Amino acid sequence: MNAIDPPQRVTVIGLGPMGRAMSAALLRAGHPLTVWNRTRGRADQLAAAGATVATTPADAVAASPVTVVSLTDYPAMYAILDGAAREGALAGRTVVNLSSDTPTASREAADWASRYGADFVTGGVMVPAPVVGTPDAYVYYSGPRDAYDRHEPALRVIGTPKYLGEDSGLAQLFYQAHLDVFLTCLSSLLHATALVASAGVDPAEFLPDALRTLTDIPAMVGDGATLAGELTAGEHPGDLSTALMMGATAEHILRTSEAAGVDPELPKAVKSHYDRAIAAGLGTRNWTALYEVLRPQH
Repeated sequence: MNAIDPPQRVTVIGLGPMGRAMSAALLRAGHPLTVWNRTRGRADQLAAAGATVATTPADAVAASPVTVVSLTDYPAMYAILDGAAREGALAGRTVVNLSSDTPTASREAADWASRYGADFVTGGVMVPAPVVGTPDAYVYYSGPRDAYDRHEPALRVIGTPKYLGEDSGLAQLFYQAHLDVFLTCLSSLLHATALVASAGVDPAEFLPDALRTLTDIPAMVGDGATLAGELTAGEHPGDLSTALMMGATAEHILRTSEAAGVDPELPKAVKSHYDRAIAAGLGTRNWTALYEVLRPQH
């Protein structure tokens, strides 16, 4: 947005923590804002800050050229917007859905929006609500380039936008892949804490160094570009570690968990990756050889 452009009108539907954070950031940036939420009380602070509270979803969509949706999932979007769409409220407008769902759901939603004359942009906010609107925030987007470009100045207020391409499913694919890393790490952290706690150890004695282990992972795997190049080329030299060695450790973790009475499902899953890599003849290759059994087999 340059100095001569007026701030774009924006509608936000869904005022959970993320929706409220995005709305507040848009208001701070001077964007005329309309909001709607099933529970109207969640809009009170935003209204006091200058937002207009729409009476119906159709009124909310009609108020702005772009509607940002922040809900639990895509079915929640249909439940709220399908009636407005049938009334023609979406025609000529852009829906930017920042809710979580699957890439397939995103592509189906793009088709749904198109049937009602709307552009559909998918997004994935990659930071928690308190970080929205700060320099550390970033958001993946995909969908029609022209629709994205029209609204990029307003979207930039939420976080640094990273446009991935025309495929409406790409932003959700990246979002879910990031959360794959995130959720697995969180589960492993709690599983490991339960493991040491089974011996009567205070978690406070364990967690500081466990968190250091997480932050040391980048030093072990190298920068993302190098790792990506090795995976793409299928290079798994095994000069520092092997699938056999790491697989033995995975077995030890599983046996320790079972003996301690700690839920074994996570270490079982990890061990199965090494078992399959070894069965595929990759035991003497680097642990990254697991990629060969995890990726789609064509």
